[in-house]
Amino acid sequence: MEEKKESFFIKVYSRQYKKLLLIPFLLLFIALVIIFYRYSTTGEFVGKGITLKGGTTVTIPTTDELNIQNEQETLLSSFPGYDINIRQLYKMGRSSGIVIEADVDPEKPDELQKFFEKLEAQFNLEKEDYSVEVIGSSLGKSFFREILTAISIAFLFMGIVVFLYFRNFVPSITVILSALSDIIGTLAVVNLLDIKLSTAGIAAFLMLIGYSVDTNILLSSRVLKRTEGSVLERCLGAMKTGMMMSITTITAILIAITFTQSEVIRQIMLILLIGLFLDIINTWIQNAGILRIYLERKHKPS
Repeated sequence: MEEKKESFFIKVYSRQYKKLLLIPFLLLFIALVIIFYRYSTTGEFVGKGITLKGGTTVTIPTTDELNIQNEQETLLSSFPGYDINIRQLYKMGRSSGIVIEADVDPEKPDELQKFFEKLEAQFNLEKEDYSVEVIGSSLGKSFFREILTAISIAFLFMGIVVFLYFRNFVPSITVILSALSDIIGTLAVVNLLDIKLSTAGIAAFLMLIGYSVDTNILLSSRVLKRTEGSVLERCLGAMKTGMMMSITTITAILIAITFTQSEVIRQIMLILLIGLFLDIINTWIQNAGILRIYLERKHKPS
């Protein structure tokens, strides 16, 4: 039974790889539509957290289990124009406090003071009972621009290194295209899940670029640098190694998501999880398919 399944997979993968290319390109198109739709309706291509757009973070130490939903709705009713999020902090499985994030601009002291007064009244606090971290909106925007610049530079240098390694335009472009497809697809899913991206999330995207390049260079080097076996056999050999890497990493990420109590780690792991699933499609269908077409045309007798 197992052999039939394997032979069916190889049959489809070997003969229908050009048709299979429609899957990653269709996913890329849908992802771009989702991102452009968000940009046209909100003016932003991704939802940004306090660390990226500026705002106020208040940490209140408490061992009480609060009704987070009710507390959040109460605050939102008093500040309807703001984006406010409350989450419980845990330590060793027990409540250690709550964190309140709001895009109340610290550059508007009157609004900030009203917000603090509301918090003190709602949670029965004195000023010394909570800590405050503020990020100005101009600083948040500046930081976000710098991060986008850093990602662009990372892509540029990645492209240069890949080109120098293969000394060939086509495989270099396929590696970059696959990594770009991973980033765009993950960004679209992040928008669908309405995740507010933080600096930790940006770090996850940078990690995803590295992982994507890893698997794609594995495939390209096996297919282009080695000569034993057919192109299909080299693709399948690389896939076995690459899929083992992906499955191992995905398992570790799922364990981290299940047991972590840190929202920062959870966001990093969730973004990586989404990206790794997309990377399987973009590496072993998109990149492999393009490379096979390229090698077919290259070795086609004239």
